[in-house]
Amino acid sequence: MVNIRNKYPPSFKAKVALEAIRGEKTSAELASQYQVHPSQIRKWKGMALNGMIELFTDNGQKRDKEKDLFIEELYKEIGQLKVELDWLKKKSGLIV
Repeated sequence: MVNIRNKYPPSFKAKVALEAIRGEKTSAELASQYQVHPSQIRKWKGMALNGMIELFTDNGQKRDKEKDLFIEELYKEIGQLKVELDWLKKKSGLIV
């Protein structure tokens, strides 16, 4: 007999994890309801609880840092391209 791993969509995992967090049913009851192993439900519950912390951290600062780094890289590339263009213009004789 071949065991095939099931891949569950994130929406399904979130739904099961939320029910596990509510605590209205045990892991075994949820496992029989959704046909998922109880340890998998506990794992999803833990991931959901750990992920909630990140939701409430200040992501604005993180996004601003990433944006600033991206802009800095773009300015470097623009500068490099400008230097190359000026060099090509000089070598081609377009600039007197």
